Amino acid sequence: MDTRIGFCFAATTMLLVLADTAAAAAAEEFESRTTSIAEKACKTVSRLRVGVSQLASARVCPGRGGYVVLVSEDDLREVLSVGKTAAAASKEPAATQSFGAFNGYEDKVEWRSVKAARAPFALIANWYLDDQENLDKSERPIAQHMLVVFRLPPGPVCKVAVVDLKANPDAQALARKAADEIARGFKCPTDKLAIVGQRGRTTEMLFPKP
Repeated sequence: MDTRIGFCFAATTMLLVLADTAAAAAAEEFESRTTSIAEKACKTVSRLRVGVSQLASARVCPGRGGYVVLVSEDDLREVLSVGKTAAAASKEPAATQSFGAFNGYEDKVEWRSVKAARAPFALIANWYLDDQENLDKSERPIAQHMLVVFRLPPGPVCKVAVVDLKANPDAQALARKAADEIARGFKCPTDKLAIVGQRGRTTEMLFPKP
């Protein structure tokens, strides 16, 4: 077969698959519910202290559909994962998806599900990163925010898409659309994390251009 024909056939097939996925998502009705991952709403399951200083901790927060959220903090850097139990969440790919700069998650997370379904298929979290190159009047790093979409079981739990919050006025709608159209078919860890919408400062911190 002519390689050009083969390439065109493969590209056409991929476009059809994406179109079918988007069409199927458009035909479904989705809903969102929020829960809290603030410390007061969760149970602390581990702490590491040196003297009076806390260096690391982990908390488990009730979620939706029988899931819990595990938030692990180590030296002002947080990692978020989801599972039926804290032990299960700690074994998911999401539990190892960390970032070098100081970072954490805001108190509310959003669970995305098909209307009337028993369990959600995606989670959206507001993730903030300390921007060491941009300081406020007190000489403290400015927090840059990004919405992160996680896929949920069946299958592994991992990040599938990110939306720069400041660069996209419709960031919440973009994150929901990414959850609805990408999360369930995303393959961890082979598929590439999707950057949705416009790039901004937070995007450049995570994915600097060459």
